[in-house]
Amino acid sequence: MGGVPESHTGWTFLTNHARVLAVIADDPNVRIRDIAAHCRLTERAVQKIIGDLEQDGYLSHTREGRTNTYRIEPGKVLRHPAEAGLPVASLLSLLVEDEDRRKHADGPLGDGRPAEGEAPARPASDSRTPRLR
Repeated sequence: MGGVPESHTGWTFLTNHARVLAVIADDPNVRIRDIAAHCRLTERAVQKIIGDLEQDGYLSHTREGRTNTYRIEPGKVLRHPAEAGLPVASLLSLLVEDEDRRKHADGPLGDGRPAEGEAPARPASDSRTPRLR
């Protein structure tokens, strides 16, 4: 079993709820353990966040054997009044696109180039919609 992720002090731009939702948007079959590792949270914290997101209708899941498949409600609007009317899909499209770029930038070549056999990163003007099921 992995240890507790390293802590972070100070403020950040994104909430843990947004981070968890972005990881799920990138892979609807992701395991809680992998979400926790990616977001640097405990598995217990991820379970609570998923519960919050499901309770408020942003997320649902179906159980298939030992695997959960998550479904994000892309049309559900963000909660804060300053983002009134902005659907969760808009936020996730930015986060998932950025994650793809970071994977390539931090890839095996370390210079932003994809590894052999890997697709090149999309240009910034490409507006990819995350996989929302």
